[in-house]
Amino acid sequence: GMVYNYNEEGIHRAATGWEQCISIPLVQPDTCGLLQQWDKLLEEFSVGEAWLPHRYDEHDHNCYTYALAFINSVRTAQGKQQMSKSEFTEKFVIPETKKASRYMTLHQELTANDFYIVPLPGQEKQC
Repeated sequence: GMVYNYNEEGIHRAATGWEQCISIPLVQPDTCGLLQQWDKLLEEFSVGEAWLPHRYDEHDHNCYTYALAFINSVRTAQGKQQMSKSEFTEKFVIPETKKASRYMTLHQELTANDFYIVPLPGQEKQC
């Protein structure tokens, strides 16, 4: 999909270049209406004056701030309480980062030790 990000040059949209990123699921499966509106809401949010290039600050007004502000705008529209940076980090970022770290460690160990995975008997695909 399209990745939106914010830096000292303003808002950017990119379809490539983010293949090594971690995707954090934020929308519950039972909120299909929100999924369908997500791109429109994100585009509308991104044209706000808060995200002009000159407002960027490496420590206090950055890409993380941009992402969290968008998420909080959606939460507010849903009548939910906004999340702080620390709450968002604890609930969403850290768990996904831990999963990715475990996966990368396992992958490195398997690769370094010349292991490969084969299906268990009875789980082989039928042609």
